[in-house]
Amino acid sequence: MKKRFCTIGLAAAALTTTFSTNAMDWSQVETEAKGQTVYFHAWGGSQEINRYIQWAGSELSKQYGVTLKHVKVTDIAETTTKLIAEKAAGKNSGGSVDIVWINGENFKSMKENQLLFGPFTQSLPNWQYVDKSLPVDVDFSEPTLGLEAPWGVGQLVFIHDDEALRNPPRSFAEMLSYAQAYPNKISYPRPPEFHGTSFLKSLLIELTDNDPALSKPTTEADYDAVTGPLWSYLDDLHKVAWRGGKQFPSGTTETIQLLDDGQLDLAISFNPNAVFSSQASGKLAPTTKAYAMDSGALSNIHFLAIPWNAKANAGAQVAINFLLSPEAQSRKGDLSVWGDPSVLSSQYLTGSAKKTQQFKSVSEPHPSWQTALEASWLERYGN
Repeated sequence: MKKRFCTIGLAAAALTTTFSTNAMDWSQVETEAKGQTVYFHAWGGSQEINRYIQWAGSELSKQYGVTLKHVKVTDIAETTTKLIAEKAAGKNSGGSVDIVWINGENFKSMKENQLLFGPFTQSLPNWQYVDKSLPVDVDFSEPTLGLEAPWGVGQLVFIHDDEALRNPPRSFAEMLSYAQAYPNKISYPRPPEFHGTSFLKSLLIELTDNDPALSKPTTEADYDAVTGPLWSYLDDLHKVAWRGGKQFPSGTTETIQLLDDGQLDLAISFNPNAVFSSQASGKLAPTTKAYAMDSGALSNIHFLAIPWNAKANAGAQVAINFLLSPEAQSRKGDLSVWGDPSVLSSQYLTGSAKKTQQFKSVSEPHPSWQTALEASWLERYGN
C-alpha cells in the first residue's frame, strides 16, 4: 500500500478523492485478509491481557474472517532473534511472525536490521481516532516513521494496600529508608524482565536528576560515572530487600501475588489501572491503590508492528486496524477487563476507558541504556 500525504493547500475535492482511493485500497486489504491466520507475538504473562487478545481474536474472526493466534512470549527479544535469523537465511516471505508487540530497545533493533514492514500506520482507517498529542511518532526517542502503530500507554506505578501502608514512599530515597526500617518487604522483578529493567531506569533517572546523558547513546556518556549511584543504591537495598536480595520476583504478576500474600508491601506495574482489573478478578483487596513517585512515572507508548516478511500481511493490517478501533480500545481500557490507557482521543471512547488514571510523565532514556543496564545488573547480581 502506498502512503499518501495531504498538504494544507489541497482543495476539498482533492481531499475527498484521496480518501475514496484510500478506502478502495483498504477494501482490497480486507478482501485479501479473509481466511488468513495471523500469528501475534505478544507477552503472555497476564491473564487479563491474554483474555483480551482472545476476545479480539473472536471479533476478528466474526467481523473479518481473520484468525488471530496469540504466540505467548516471555521477552520480545526472543522474537527479534527469530526474525534476524529469518533475515540472515534470506526468508523474505512466508515468515513465522505476522504482528509483534514491541517498544523501545526491540523496536530500535528491528528497525536497524530492516525487519519491519511499512510505513503503514497512516493508511489504517482507524488512525484518524488516534490522539496525536501523545508521543506516537517516537519510541524511546527513536522516530517510528510509520513502522509501528501505537496500541496503549504505559506508566511505571507502584501498588500498595492503603490499610496496611497509608503513606507509601514517594521517592526512591524514601523507598530505601522504608526498606531499611521494614526489612524483607521491598523488591522488584529480576532484570532483564521488562518491569525490573523499568525499575532500574526510573531509579537511575531520580538518582542522577535525569542527567542529560540519559537521552543520548551510552557511548556518548561516562557510563561508570553516571551509573555509580545506581549500583551503590542497589547494594544497600539488596541487603534489606525481600529474601535478602538473593532472589527476585519473576515479574509484575508475582509482585501482585506477593503483595496480596503480605510478603511485599509494594507491587509494581506498567499499567496505572492494573490495580482495578486485579481487584475485579479477586487478586487484590479493594483497599489497594496505585500511585507514582512524586517526580512522575516513567512513561511510554507501546506499539504493534508487522515484520517485513509476514506471511499474513493483509490480515496483520486488518488486525491492527481493529485493535485501534473505538470498540477494541474501549474494551481494552475497561477497568474490569485490562484497564490499559488508550491511545485514542477520549471522545471516541466509551465506559470506564474514559476514566483511566494517568500520572505526570517521565520520558524513557535512550534505548542503549536499557541494554547496558541489563548487562551490568546481570554481571553484578545475576548469580
